Amino acid sequence: MPHPSETPAILLRLRNETRPYHDALEQHAFNQSLAAGAPTAAGTAQFLAKMYGFLQPYETALRAHAADFSPDWALAERFRAHLILEDLPETPGAPTPPLCPAMPPLRTRAQLLGTMYVMEGSTLGGQVIARQLAKAGIPLRHYFTGYAERTGPLWKAFCQQLAEAAPAAGPDEVVAAASRAFHHLDAWLNQP
Repeated sequence: MPHPSETPAILLRLRNETRPYHDALEQHAFNQSLAAGAPTAAGTAQFLAKMYGFLQPYETALRAHAADFSPDWALAERFRAHLILEDLPETPGAPTPPLCPAMPPLRTRAQLLGTMYVMEGSTLGGQVIARQLAKAGIPLRHYFTGYAERTGPLWKAFCQQLAEAAPAAGPDEVVAAASRAFHHLDAWLNQP
């Protein structure tokens, strides 16, 4: 077990080896509008709809493999796709946002762990986005608030559990899965 002040090797690898994919996501039009301090309600809704299209199939796969995770993982608390549906403007007769047709593989524990790293990490970024939207006068979106005051503790718990689970799951496979998740998410967000 690493010393509490040491970052586990798998987290260092994930951070370093997925950096190019994370950076590519930052170039998405929505993130660029945030960086410029000019997000719009329409752009935010479009981004949320795209996120739903990725998050919902991921959560479906995670639910299908829930037996592979002990209760300590608090999976039920980590499902957030429903928040996006609550956040999207209600338009009578509007269809549910389309689902991503090209999801990364989500069949093995390693694939799920790598993708969880990406999706759980997005809760931290979401809180930054929530502040940027508030500053721009865009109404609060529940999805971006993550787990509210529990975001930090749930992220830390996830990181500890990931560090403990990665050796058995295969660290190389976990890192590859995280890279694929970032790549697929980026491709989906940029698809017209």
